[in-house]
Amino acid sequence: MIRTTHAIRCADGFVLQATLHAEAQPAKALVLLNPATGVTERIYAAFANHLTAQGFRVLTYNYRGLQPAVALAHQVQAGFSTWAEQDVEAVTRWAADQHPELPLLAIGHSFGGHAIGLCESSQLLAGAVMITSQAGCLRFITPLAERLRVTALLKVIGPLCARTLGYVPGKKLGIGEDLPGQVMLEWSRWTSLPRYFFDDPRMNAVARFSRPQMPVLSIGFNDDPWAPAEAIDLICEQLTRCTVQRRQFGPEHSRGQGIGHLGFFRERHADTLWPVVTDWLHQQIVEPA
Repeated sequence: MIRTTHAIRCADGFVLQATLHAEAQPAKALVLLNPATGVTERIYAAFANHLTAQGFRVLTYNYRGLQPAVALAHQVQAGFSTWAEQDVEAVTRWAADQHPELPLLAIGHSFGGHAIGLCESSQLLAGAVMITSQAGCLRFITPLAERLRVTALLKVIGPLCARTLGYVPGKKLGIGEDLPGQVMLEWSRWTSLPRYFFDDPRMNAVARFSRPQMPVLSIGFNDDPWAPAEAIDLICEQLTRCTVQRRQFGPEHSRGQGIGHLGFFRERHADTLWPVVTDWLHQQIVEPA
């Protein structure tokens, strides 16, 4: 396994650090791993190794504000829109420019899947996988206790921290890494809209989701209270020019092991759920005649 670090400059001048995972032999395709909210590339390391062993080259990275070596959450002004329009755009275009000989595929986890729909650069992709990428409306969270907890976090505590501290102490609140304040303010606003960011005129998300034209695999898990099937379906329905395959799994598909919103990338699913994605990715590669 060969890992190299690369500096990727965004259109606004911010520089991201990305990690390229590769083997010595030629790769079949390059796979981008777009992370979820409050999650760093550490959680994807084992899965990146798995993909590399399957013949792929893999690029992992962190959004701005989640890179301790570059800038902490309280040091950047960034929302979800910034992550999509600057960070994911820059990473996708860099990958296409630096490795034009390889088909370009993407895996988006939660918001990372949203970014695939939002980014103009997704038109460079040969295919994409969305893992638990849902419309994060509070109405979709059906366990009452969980809905009350999430409501308190996203409508009261999180926005209060964002406005007073300039960032959200995600580690202390149990929602992952610390987040830039604007991320939380956008998130909080969208949770009450009937169709999440599709009802925010500032995002123009309906038109943006209609641009990509490619195969998409969208996966959800029955034990994920944040991303029930209907919330994932709402996202998929907006990919109007894509051929979307929807699959839903539960612990019964992985020897009774829990999955939830983040668990897919844990190694305990390497022999059960991971092949679903790797097999699909292989199917998107057009072999030379």
